[in-house]
Amino acid sequence: MIRLIIADDHQVVRDGLKAVLAQHRDIDVVGEAGDGDALLQMLRPRHVDVVLLDVTMPGPGVLDVIPAVKKISGGTRVLVLTMHSEQAYGRRVLQAGADGFLDKAQSSAALAMAIRHVYSGHKYVTPSLAEELASELAAHGDRQPHELLSNREYQVFLQLGSGRSVDATAKRMKLSPKTVRTYRSRIFEKTGFTSTSELMFYAIDRRLVTHAESGSPDRAAPPARKGSGHRRLS
Repeated sequence: MIRLIIADDHQVVRDGLKAVLAQHRDIDVVGEAGDGDALLQMLRPRHVDVVLLDVTMPGPGVLDVIPAVKKISGGTRVLVLTMHSEQAYGRRVLQAGADGFLDKAQSSAALAMAIRHVYSGHKYVTPSLAEELASELAAHGDRQPHELLSNREYQVFLQLGSGRSVDATAKRMKLSPKTVRTYRSRIFEKTGFTSTSELMFYAIDRRLVTHAESGSPDRAAPPARKGSGHRRLS
């Protein structure tokens, strides 16, 4: 039996995932968490085989949570499940120690297969992400501006790129507004951006944030290319 914890900040998503996984008798959902801190607390007193981890929960970013999970419970496998594009997080979550990466647009059967795959000790990536990683290896000389950022800078970059204000970003990441402004200055210095609007357009143009996110009430989003939305697992 695979003992699994679901970590997602939306109760409706957690309920939907539990309903989907209840159809598979070899997967037992033993807990759920709404943010990274709650997840880490849950791991300390119990044995968990797999954590199903959402990218954009409040609190510590996913790139901080993954190594923390591994430190607390080295045998626990981490499968990142997200509505974000693979370009936004795929490579970084794997480098942070994740055992797999799955888009929420995939089928429920693909989800169960991915859970079993990482539980068995293997890495799980979609074919498109595998192709992207191979292409990066083949052309490892040229790096895009966002690839120059540290993990924490990159998480702030995505928050600002999705249209969130400094204060909203600080609240979501549990940082002070002053700290977020410092990260923003470092991002501008490393990437050459001169304004948050320019940063937003870059993030949307390269599909590092979704159009739904860029419609955040914190800030009006710049024009973006048309694209198809994601369908959640059902």
